Amino acid sequence: MRVCCIGGGPAGLYLSILLKKADPGHDVTVFERNAADQTFGWGVVFSDETLANLLDADEETHEAITRAFAHWDSIDIHFRGERIRSTGHGFSGIARKKLLSILQRRAESLGVRIHYGTEVDPAQVKGYDLVVGADGIRSRLRATHEAAFGPSLDVRKCRYIWLGTNKVFDAFTFLIEENEHGLFQVHAYRFDKETSTFIVECDEASWRAAGLDEMSVEEGIGYLERLFAAHLDGHELLTNNSSWINFVTVRNERWHHENMVLIGDAAHTAHFSIGSGTKLAIEDAIALADALKRVPDVREALALYEEERRGMVERTQKAAQDSLRWFENLKRYRELEPIQLAFGLLCRSKRIGWENLEVRDPVLIDRVRVWFADRAGVRAPPGAPVPPPMFTPFRLRDMELKNRVMVSPMCMYSAKEGVPDDFHLSHLLARAMGGAGLVMAEMTNVSPEGRITPGCAGIYTDEQAEAWKRIVDAVHARTDAKIGLQLGHAGRKAATCLPWDGGSDEPLPHGAWEILGPSPLPYLPYGQIPRVVDRAEMDRLVEAYVAATHRAERAGFDIIELHFAHGYLLSSFLSPLSNVREDEYGGSLENRMRFPLEVFRAVREAWPAHKPISVRVSATDWVPGGFTGDDAVKVAAALKELGCDIIDVSTGQTSIDAKPVYGRMWQTRFADQIRREAKIPTIAVGNISTWDQVNTILAAGRADLCALARPHLADPHWTLRAAVDMGWEGVEWPKQYLSGKTRKRVVPAVG
Repeated sequence: MRVCCIGGGPAGLYLSILLKKADPGHDVTVFERNAADQTFGWGVVFSDETLANLLDADEETHEAITRAFAHWDSIDIHFRGERIRSTGHGFSGIARKKLLSILQRRAESLGVRIHYGTEVDPAQVKGYDLVVGADGIRSRLRATHEAAFGPSLDVRKCRYIWLGTNKVFDAFTFLIEENEHGLFQVHAYRFDKETSTFIVECDEASWRAAGLDEMSVEEGIGYLERLFAAHLDGHELLTNNSSWINFVTVRNERWHHENMVLIGDAAHTAHFSIGSGTKLAIEDAIALADALKRVPDVREALALYEEERRGMVERTQKAAQDSLRWFENLKRYRELEPIQLAFGLLCRSKRIGWENLEVRDPVLIDRVRVWFADRAGVRAPPGAPVPPPMFTPFRLRDMELKNRVMVSPMCMYSAKEGVPDDFHLSHLLARAMGGAGLVMAEMTNVSPEGRITPGCAGIYTDEQAEAWKRIVDAVHARTDAKIGLQLGHAGRKAATCLPWDGGSDEPLPHGAWEILGPSPLPYLPYGQIPRVVDRAEMDRLVEAYVAATHRAERAGFDIIELHFAHGYLLSSFLSPLSNVREDEYGGSLENRMRFPLEVFRAVREAWPAHKPISVRVSATDWVPGGFTGDDAVKVAAALKELGCDIIDVSTGQTSIDAKPVYGRMWQTRFADQIRREAKIPTIAVGNISTWDQVNTILAAGRADLCALARPHLADPHWTLRAAVDMGWEGVEWPKQYLSGKTRKRVVPAVG
């Protein structure tokens, strides 16, 4: 097989090695635009997993690389004059030039031809069985065949410069310094006995305020040496083709086309804060060589390579994006105490959480546990056990929750004429007996036409209120959980089928009632067109919300929540996708939130002052031009001014054009943003399924409560089970269930 590899970085070189090793008869040529000893950057980092893959793929290269490694297992975080050290992580670093030299020598020894200083025009590459694009972020092969590969280049917000220093750091080090110009962070690690990588990163505003945009590289280096003088101990910063740039996240719809394939940064990038760029490149080479070895047909082999490799890469990219966003928004965390900021930094990519870190570094976790409990007002006597974050109390006005777990409001679609019955009683009581601190009843409608489906609950009649009182009284009599009610109006998403009788959001084929909306825009293209809410209708709606609030108080609920999310009536006023009014209730965000805030103001006045109110928001529409996280911050700040106590942060379900980015804890970042920027407590929701995730979110300060829906459907006693799994004894169990405490915790291995 004749192979042309465009790009002589780690990906291209390692692939050429593996191809020649697999079959010396392969004719492999590498074209590298730079000289043999010319490269950018300083050191690269490998994980133990990558080293194991190297050993399996080519032992000789593995031995040469590992002989040149610098090893360390600690992470240091310097913030506001304090150093927080975490151990048990395990890294290996090597100079980028040294790595390339090893790969070059190994490739040449196997008969690979390498042409340095050679720029190749991909359009002129002919006569090869396989053409590999290993030519980095600005891949010419990808650009030449852009329509085939479908690239997406996401230029990120921060500026960074890749430097070196002769100051040898004995841990993977994060430095955070603030001055009159802004906030600057450093990612530093040693890669040999004399040298460390020193990457400086900052947001655009800080970069420009410091004048770095107008300085030469040398002048900028002087500025940085003064800024980080306390950490450099007199050592200079060194350059190597260094300049201030923005990180670019590269994705491609396809990695292969005909006999061409992309690997490494040409196919995908992962932010340097998780050290995965070179790892991904080399593992791409291993996977591609393996596919070519197993499947003789080149095109079939390229398809197999992409099929098997893409999922792993996308998971790594997702972790890298989480890490990248954390550093982009570092200013949000400048007011945190060093111990909490350090914990959040360590857990930023979701690869490490409370449980994993407890195994890696139990001393640090104990410190975080004590700190968090102290801030929650729990001060255990010396030697006494300290609760993990999820089992600390939380107070809103006069309501004190015994822990930070909330059962999300979940529509059951099982009421008759809006009246909850024994099903609702058993459903909510079971979850209250299961240990959660707060149980929220389903979205309960303030008027008949506000129901999503004919089976939705209401609180617009006294009969409904009495039925709810029976449920609330049972929860209060049998448990120490608090119970809340979510008040809502479905708006243009009303009059739809039961989910199991026609599908969610599908309009009722018979018996539909008239629906309302801010504008005459149906939710589904074939749905009923809503009648536009006028001022008289607004007055009636406010009265309905106030009447429902009085009934909720008579029923004895501890907290109520207004539904400003998921495309229902008040949500549809907030989103510019569903609100195209031209009066004072449409147009600007200030106008669009006018009526929802009017409803909240009336409800707050009607609800007892000693009881809290929550508001659920969809923090983004997930549609370009729609409602955004920044909009949600403004709405939350306005609600706080009116007496809102906590924001329940969901996203989406406002438009059929939404393209959410799903994943573990996928909506938590919006709860984090609102909590930090609007300065109001938040509830995190969205694929939170384990106690590890709950503890991680809380300890990092990303939310104050965690709401779980599906896990509580599968296991009403999720919170009690979590206590057993954690080995936490400080939970009061129903005496009838005490024998369930005997199960032992299984401690996970570090991974």
